[in-house]
Amino acid sequence: MYIDEFLNYIKSEKRYSDLTITSYKTDLAQFNIFLFNNFSITNPNKVDFKIVRSWISSLVESDLQSSSINRKISALKSFYRFLEISDYSTHNPTLKIITPKISKKLPVFVEKSNINELLDKDFFENNFCGHRDKLIIEVFYFTGIRLTELLNISLKDIDYINSSLKVLGKRNKERIIPLAYSILNEIKLFVKNYNLDNYLFTNEDKNKLYPKKIYRIVNKYISLVSSAKKKSPHVLRHSFATHMLNNGADLNAIKELLGHANLSATQVYTHNSIAKLKAVYKQAHPRS
Repeated sequence: MYIDEFLNYIKSEKRYSDLTITSYKTDLAQFNIFLFNNFSITNPNKVDFKIVRSWISSLVESDLQSSSINRKISALKSFYRFLEISDYSTHNPTLKIITPKISKKLPVFVEKSNINELLDKDFFENNFCGHRDKLIIEVFYFTGIRLTELLNISLKDIDYINSSLKVLGKRNKERIIPLAYSILNEIKLFVKNYNLDNYLFTNEDKNKLYPKKIYRIVNKYISLVSSAKKKSPHVLRHSFATHMLNNGADLNAIKELLGHANLSATQVYTHNSIAKLKAVYKQAHPRS
C-alpha cells in the first residue's frame, strides 16, 4: 500500500538514482513480508516503533552488513516521511530509530606501479575490443568517475576544445572533469577509427554496454597485474583518489572531481595516505 506512489515520488520529485529506487523497492517489499508473516499486518499505519525495532533486530540476526541494514532503515524512514507529507499517515514509527554504526573500511586500491604496468605493456589486443577495454580502464583511472557515469558518456559530453568531460552524477548532479591531453587524444582516435556516433563505450554493433560487461572487463585486466581482493570499477575510482592525494592534490579538489556531496566522504582516502606515510617513515627513519 502506497509503495508505488512513494517510488514514483522519489523518482520524479527527489530524482533518486534508478539503483536507489530499485533497492528501496526491494527493501520495502521485504519489510511488508516481515509485517505479514510476523504480525499479520498489511497497513503501514498499524506499524509502531516496537515492530520496526523487531524488524531491525531480525536484520541484524541475519548477519547483514551494517551498510545494508542502514540502507533498509533509510528506505523505511523515507517511506514514512512520504506518508506524512502526503497526509496518508499521522504518525511515524521510525522517528526514534537509531541506525547501527558502520565499521570504517579503508578503500581498496591498485598500486600505481600496477596501473602503469597494465597501461604500458601489451595486455590489450589491437582491435576494437582491445582498444575499447584499454580506454575504459584509462577513463576510470584518469577521471575517477563511477560505473554508471562511464556507461552514459556520449560523444556530446566530450569537449575537445576545453579538454574536459561532462558527466551526470548522483541525483542528476552535473560536473565537469578535466582531461589530460593523452587520454583526450586516445578518445578522439577511438571515436574516429571506429566511426562512433552516440555513446563512447559500446559493443561492436554500437549498442550501449551494460554494467556487468564493464565489471568483467575491469576485473579481467586488473587481475593480470594485481592481487587486490576487489577488482571492480570502483577500485579504479579509489585508485584515482588515493594516487591524487598521495601526489599532493588538495582534498577539496578531489571531492569536486569525484562528485562527493560532502568532504567527509572524501576524507576516507586520507587514511590510505597516512598508512603510506607510516610505512615510509618506518622504512626511512634511522630510529624507527
